[in-house]
Amino acid sequence: MKPDQKGHLHPITQIIRAIYPVFQELGFEIADGPELEDEFHNFDALNVPKDHPARDMQDTFWIKSNSNPKSEILNSKQILNSNASINHPEKGERMVLRTHTSSVQIRYMENNKPPLRILVPGRVYRNEATDATHEAQFNQLEALYIDKNVTLAQLKGVLEAMFKRVFGNDVVIRFRPSFFPFTEPSLEVDMQWKGKWLEMGGAGLVHPNVFKAVGIDPEVYQGFAFGVSPDRIAMLKFGIDDIRHLYTGDIRLINQF
Repeated sequence: MKPDQKGHLHPITQIIRAIYPVFQELGFEIADGPELEDEFHNFDALNVPKDHPARDMQDTFWIKSNSNPKSEILNSKQILNSNASINHPEKGERMVLRTHTSSVQIRYMENNKPPLRILVPGRVYRNEATDATHEAQFNQLEALYIDKNVTLAQLKGVLEAMFKRVFGNDVVIRFRPSFFPFTEPSLEVDMQWKGKWLEMGGAGLVHPNVFKAVGIDPEVYQGFAFGVSPDRIAMLKFGIDDIRHLYTGDIRLINQF
């Protein structure tokens, strides 16, 4: 680098830094958790039982543990079809590369009492083929709000504030019905962009079974949660046409920003 050249923030970092102030103003704090996660926090406590078909929605990197000191990464189909020696204790000691940052919500709720407001940024992993819009590793930004009398109107207001901070005050979003095991009702969040509706993430009100798993009374408290991809937002904001460009480490990309 020449003496007169300055460094550049990665596009994903720029998006996350643009979003943070919105949540700071609303009283949210940042929470973090392990990327190597146990089955209980990644699935069970999020209302996804071991035999639930919803686990097929995410092709998971499972970590094989045995007497061999070297661990092996297996995908979901290999786990189901193999005779590998894997423990199945009641509280899920099988380990995975976390498939979502929702596992951090569980860890935070286990150790903190409502009302709660957290924002969870972090890397997640899915065992899927890579292309222009899919990567095996990507980033998520997830929010959780728990209090009394929480509504979908509050959820929409927070999402609108976030997207307007990044894309401007003309942003329009909409909700579509969907399904996630850990929310009820569940919603897809779309944003209008250049005359088209684009899917931006998932959201919903926290399922009562999730509250029960962490010892919070669902008769007293409600909550909403949503997850978006900073990668997807960065691609739209900066006109990047291939998600893989964000992870190559190519300085020519970074220098544009």
